[in-house]
Amino acid sequence: MNSYFKNILQAIKTTWKGFQVTFSHFRKAFRKQKPVFITENTYFQQNTGRVTLEYPKEKLPTPEIGRYKLYNEIDDCIVCDKCAKICPVNCIEIEPIKATEEFGKTSDGTSKRIYAAKFDIDMAKCCFCGLCTTVCPTECLIMTDEYDYTVSDITLHNFHFANMSQAEIAEKKALYEKYLQEKEETKKQTAKEKTQKEHHQTESKDKVVFKPKFKPKS
Repeated sequence: MNSYFKNILQAIKTTWKGFQVTFSHFRKAFRKQKPVFITENTYFQQNTGRVTLEYPKEKLPTPEIGRYKLYNEIDDCIVCDKCAKICPVNCIEIEPIKATEEFGKTSDGTSKRIYAAKFDIDMAKCCFCGLCTTVCPTECLIMTDEYDYTVSDITLHNFHFANMSQAEIAEKKALYEKYLQEKEETKKQTAKEKTQKEHHQTESKDKVVFKPKFKPKS
């Protein structure tokens, strides 16, 4: 009989102890921890408080330098194609159109001579190596701090950065083709004139010139 009541008393004590622990954490949970990154000096000093984030409204801060979503500032892009060539998974697709002359400058003063009819990055293929951002001469290709771009359709991971319309693309292609034709015609005309000049000079050399001879006066 005594052991029966002892068990009841032990159950009450342990339950009360559990409630004390629970209520102590419950009271501390009203204070929320600051969302600091693990590299901060105060990260491990925050050992109490609520740690759960209301994602996606709340997010942990991300480092300034990281490997996340790619972004291309197309106005600073000179369409050099270096990023597409170095990409190990071929996730960057570029369609360049050469211009007949310089049509602008980037923010660092580099001349722009190639239009970007197409500049697509398929983030579903990207391995986040960061090589493309390293070789970019104008630093227009960067990795942002956006790491969550979940979609229901994988094709939506293909991001388009070119801002030319189909009419503009057709116009620039036609202008460059016309420029090439005119250049080829000029080249042919120059070669023809050069050939004619060389032929005329050859004829002049081959022509025999007779000089009249005068008898000396007696």
